[in-house]
Amino acid sequence: MDDFRGRTAVVTGASKGIGRAYAEELARRGADLIVVARSAPELESLAAAITAEHGVRVTPLAADLASPEGPEQLLAALADVQVDLLVNNAGAGTVGPFLNDPLHRHQRSVDLNINGLMALTYGLGRAMIARGSGGIVNVASTGAFQPLPYQASYGATKAFVLSLTEALAQEWRGTGVHVMAAHPGATDTGFFDGTTARMKVTDSPAAVAAKTLDDYARRRAASYPGRFTFRAMTWAPRFLPRATTARATGALNRALGLHEARDAVA
Repeated sequence: MDDFRGRTAVVTGASKGIGRAYAEELARRGADLIVVARSAPELESLAAAITAEHGVRVTPLAADLASPEGPEQLLAALADVQVDLLVNNAGAGTVGPFLNDPLHRHQRSVDLNINGLMALTYGLGRAMIARGSGGIVNVASTGAFQPLPYQASYGATKAFVLSLTEALAQEWRGTGVHVMAAHPGATDTGFFDGTTARMKVTDSPAAVAAKTLDDYARRRAASYPGRFTFRAMTWAPRFLPRATTARATGALNRALGLHEARDAVA
């Protein structure tokens, strides 16, 4: 288990779900934290709870990473901080047929999952490369390996995260900066809150967070922190034609009812 005592980790999307679990697990391992999400009250409550339980320093920073100015404002707030680990966890997506949601919902997913993540990777990555130490965990998904009918824009954003992270892991080899992609499967978070979709089999956020950080400590290039069946589902798309995998994933998502799912908030 990596010892994070004396180091500072930034966790985005930290107010709930996997992000909260990453923050709690890092604190358990001794890291000081900078927790980032849109809701200042939720972050302040989280910071107080983690400090009380683990005795580490937790700084809440409210930021909307899907807005054009959000990543820039966060990077400015971190300008004088040595960030040892960035966990790019913040993400969002739509569920259901592509045309059932207004365009701005898909665009927000792109802004957060791609533009926000890339801006933080670039800004904090430059500082890490300059000093020759640090690490970045970009949270993608097992859905990154194939098209996702009925989660089309979300799956596309995670494919971007996968490709970017794999490329940077090679570019930055030997620099002292470790880059890893995490690919959780269905997890018991609030992702489907506000929709009619329901997942029957999910992993716990705490287990996903612990396994991700264990894999990071081993300096693995990728982490599959969920149950084995979720990882196994990423194997076939590496060998089958893309059209075949898209049809298979579409059939699976229809069986799960995602073809009829709708977001409650437009």
